[in-house]
Amino acid sequence: MDIKDHKPYISVDYFEDLTGDVSGTGADHMEEIGERIRILREEKGLTLDEFSHLTGFDVDFLLKIENNEVQPQLGTVIKLSKALDEAFCRIVSCVGDRLYSITRKDEAKPMARSTSQKGKRQIYTYKGLAPEVRGRHMEAMTVILEEGMDEAESVHQGEEFIYVLEGRVYLKIGGDEFTLDPGDSVYYLSTVPHHICAIKGKAVILAVLYEG
Repeated sequence: MDIKDHKPYISVDYFEDLTGDVSGTGADHMEEIGERIRILREEKGLTLDEFSHLTGFDVDFLLKIENNEVQPQLGTVIKLSKALDEAFCRIVSCVGDRLYSITRKDEAKPMARSTSQKGKRQIYTYKGLAPEVRGRHMEAMTVILEEGMDEAESVHQGEEFIYVLEGRVYLKIGGDEFTLDPGDSVYYLSTVPHHICAIKGKAVILAVLYEG
């Protein structure tokens, strides 16, 4: 791991002013993703077995997602949206009906949390920054990362840009490992195996996902 021991060269207080209380994710909208996935699957006339064949996920895992026993990670949601021929944004937030969106620091929309595949441990929570824009191909969000270096790597279509706002972040990508401090950033193709988490306690990042 590439450990950097220097102090952040950008004031963390600045980011608190910029993002507001990013840790204050409420319960609103936290349990809706599984329901959206079930509705979209049924609209397509797919059985769970057929959905499993299309996605590569076990039926039991898909059923846990639809019953909100497991909150899927963003890479998983992207895979599910591709199988359903639906926009990623329709599952994680909403389709949107505006040409542009201005989000004040205290107006970020709480979207969802993600758990481990068994649903026993929270991995991260995230807030949407521009869910109102229609026809968008990117999803911008602030993400609160938890510790979890033992989690499996994610692989899916698209591209990702990550900018660290608070805390220290562990990134494993393509077999390489890095430590990211506030002010550090990374851009990568999501088809490269990757895993990101907080090194200790929690960390906050700005994430921009392009579903491709």
